[in-house]
Amino acid sequence: MNLITNKSKGMHLKYKSYIKIVSILCFACIISQSSLSLQAQPFKQEILQFQKSDSIVMPPMGQIVFAGSSSFTRWKEVAMYFPGYPIINRGFGGASLVDLIYYVDEAIIQYQPSQVFIYCGENDMADVDTVSPATVLDRFKTLHGILLKKLPRTTKIVFVSLKPSVARWHLESKFIEANKLIEGYINTQKNIQYLDVHTAMLDDNKEVLKDIFIADKLHMNPKGYLIWQKQFAPFLTTPK
Repeated sequence: MNLITNKSKGMHLKYKSYIKIVSILCFACIISQSSLSLQAQPFKQEILQFQKSDSIVMPPMGQIVFAGSSSFTRWKEVAMYFPGYPIINRGFGGASLVDLIYYVDEAIIQYQPSQVFIYCGENDMADVDTVSPATVLDRFKTLHGILLKKLPRTTKIVFVSLKPSVARWHLESKFIEANKLIEGYINTQKNIQYLDVHTAMLDDNKEVLKDIFIADKLHMNPKGYLIWQKQFAPFLTTPK
């Protein structure tokens, strides 16, 4: 009888150990899948940070959204450049138009803005050599179509032209072509505007201004953002 009891206890202990090992492996698998999921979704951490901020204080609907890549991300004092305008800055990392399309609900739609400024498309061509200006146009058309479907008809959309920079001067001709294509498309649409910052960032010889960038020669310093302030100001509208 004792022998049977001891065997039963032994089997029970082995079973518990087995269950524990399986549980640990399953947990490790879940953690691994979560990590892979985050890696497969670039900028997920930035989006989660936006959501965390919104959970503390959700901005009122109908404000002005700046959405796109790092030229907006780094414009942290944007509200100081445009006092009186309620701006929600939702620029994230080195986003491409593909990324912005993927996160369009989180970065734009949920705020139901009265006006949206889009700065995106530069990284599409900088990150992948085979991406052409025509591809950037197609991606922008896709984004624009989503905005038309999901935002109020009264929402005003502004596309900010791709900027020149010292670091990406070798892509200048592609940026110019993409800007022309997008401007041409915008001219056929309603309630959307093309904002040209590109020209204002060139000197009289059509060379990019050298003193408006930080050390990486790609992102702007305050002097560069002052140029943007001047170009943006006529396009901003006060929400009703």
